[in-house]
Amino acid sequence: MDKTIFTGPDLNTVCGLDGMGLTAVGQHVTPKEAVLACKVVPDPQEGWCRECGGPGTPAGSLVRRLAHIPYGNRPTTLHIRLRRFRCPDCHRVWTQDLTAACEPRAKLSRGALRWALIALVVLKQSVSKIAEQLNVAWNTANTAILDEGKRPLIDDPTRFDGVRVLGVDEHVWRHTRRGDKYVTVIIDLTPVYDGTGTARLLDMVEGRSKAVFKDWLQSRLQAWRDQIEVVAMDGFTGFKTATQEELNAVAVLDPFHVVRLGGDAVTTTRQRVQQELHGHRGRKGEPLYMARQTLLTGEGLVVGEKQSI
Repeated sequence: MDKTIFTGPDLNTVCGLDGMGLTAVGQHVTPKEAVLACKVVPDPQEGWCRECGGPGTPAGSLVRRLAHIPYGNRPTTLHIRLRRFRCPDCHRVWTQDLTAACEPRAKLSRGALRWALIALVVLKQSVSKIAEQLNVAWNTANTAILDEGKRPLIDDPTRFDGVRVLGVDEHVWRHTRRGDKYVTVIIDLTPVYDGTGTARLLDMVEGRSKAVFKDWLQSRLQAWRDQIEVVAMDGFTGFKTATQEELNAVAVLDPFHVVRLGGDAVTTTRQRVQQELHGHRGRKGEPLYMARQTLLTGEGLVVGEKQSI
């Protein structure tokens, strides 16, 4: 037996406006878009001046437009009419508070932000597709998603707790002639070191130099720096120097670069022996040339006839 309990139809509930301090007063729906006219739920204190405490007088209104959760294949826009007040004593002018509906100067509602994050992280949609569904520019959607996505990470006061093993490496993030193309990536390797979990991203800082990593370390509390035991890195001397100057920790090469350097040494030796024996670069059919990939393969992954090499 169907036990679904129905309530009266309510546009505010369907569109998620009741949780943002808004109420719908009109709609304009076409096959291509939906526009909801809204007003802010009145607050008894909104008409009083926060500077002098005196009563304000109505001073007109303005319309704020926000991209909202799309319904079906229609981008949805909120047209929010905000009442404006003026204080006759101190001449201060203010509007109704819209904090519950959006961030200051935002172009997306809080509902649209949640929808965009779910679309990106859970549904694996591209930012271009999200921007198209919200009917906003790519930069608008991308900036809003990044700001909202970074907030839980950056504002978390516990994200640096328990870190004893650091990992630092550079990453090429910009493939243009202008601007620094490198970013320094800093991760927490403590769970990997202890065998309790996977690495955890701590921060990303634009640039790659001793100064970049050193400045980042100096921005941490001394008590936090004192608990760092090991710093894993690539062969870049700038990271090692910054570690030696700011931390009482052991600097080590991370496993990837150890294997990479070992492989480079094997390749250099093979090329040298090839020249000594044949006087030319490796050619098809020659044993050393045929073994070039096998020499760089882990012992447990070599099968068949290649095991005899």
